[in-house]
Amino acid sequence: MDSQSSEKQLKKLKQRQSEQKIVKKIVLITTAIIIALVLIVGVGGYFYVQGALKPVDTDSDKNVKIEVPIGSSIDTIAATLEDKGIIKNAKIFKYYTKFNNGAGFQAGTYKLSPAMTIEEIIKSLKTGKVYRTPEFTLTVPEGLTIDQIAERVAKNTNYSKEQFMDLVTSKAFIKNMKKQFPDTVTKAVNDKDIRYALEGYLYPATYSFYEKEPSLETIATDMVKQTDAIVQQYLPTLKEKKMSVHEFLTFASLLEREATASTDRETIASVFYNRIEEGMPLQTDPTVLYALGKHKNRVLYKDLKVKNPYNTYTNKGLPPGPIANAGIESLKATIDPASTEYVYFVADSDGKNHFAKTYAEHQKNVAKYIK
Repeated sequence: MDSQSSEKQLKKLKQRQSEQKIVKKIVLITTAIIIALVLIVGVGGYFYVQGALKPVDTDSDKNVKIEVPIGSSIDTIAATLEDKGIIKNAKIFKYYTKFNNGAGFQAGTYKLSPAMTIEEIIKSLKTGKVYRTPEFTLTVPEGLTIDQIAERVAKNTNYSKEQFMDLVTSKAFIKNMKKQFPDTVTKAVNDKDIRYALEGYLYPATYSFYEKEPSLETIATDMVKQTDAIVQQYLPTLKEKKMSVHEFLTFASLLEREATASTDRETIASVFYNRIEEGMPLQTDPTVLYALGKHKNRVLYKDLKVKNPYNTYTNKGLPPGPIANAGIESLKATIDPASTEYVYFVADSDGKNHFAKTYAEHQKNVAKYIK
């Protein structure tokens, strides 16, 4: 083989080796790009799915009505939840539910929130109840006055008693409550003799909040909102009885402060109704204490003469407004009192009430049970 042929073969060999190196580089670069794309897509997909499984709005305090008809498929339910803004992605919700064996949703009407987690939504739809873990709860017992509720709010939040009282007695807030709940908060709260316009309008209950520090306005509004929800149930009956909502809440507040047992409320209510019908003053001690503006273990004879619109010893009929915030038992007793002829009652040292039809009988009870 001559030298020229050898040189040509050597050139071809070098060219092939060069081409092979280029091909290897291209393969390596292409492989690296593919792997990078897979990783990017994978990681991106992971974070996308994780994001889609988070609540739509953790700060939301609204509830959305969701209808789940009988026989609804998971696709239909997921689409409805996305359309109503309860979840971010219907497909991801569907696959997540199936993967976690979340089928078996119950038909019904739900009030779900954009702040709920996927797990809370699934649990609610499976059990037929709305499950959501509150960040903060506040319990308001029955029978507290508005300033006692203010003290409880101050004890359980970062707000002061003064801040709460400033809010619930402000003209702007009262006007807003009248606008939001016109059937419940009426012009009756504007009576010049009323101490606090919203006394009796802050419903005693346990309130759940889904933010760690709800605003003071949110807390107070929820209490009035709950009173409105209860009142709405009784509006037809109140219309039949020709009793206003304000009278309803006022009457119930007297029962709340007088009753020592749930079974007594209906009987005490009958006493009050009987006394009103006969033109007798109600003569209930809690109104005297409210008039005095302080708690006393025993009401003295001189206290009964205090000149105040709330004193039911010196004024006939109901006081200008509620003297406390009544619970459901007192509200029910106001609507459905017992049928009796009693016009007197007195409580013994154990808190048991003794009823009488005549003053003479009442005097005997006082002599027997009041030591």
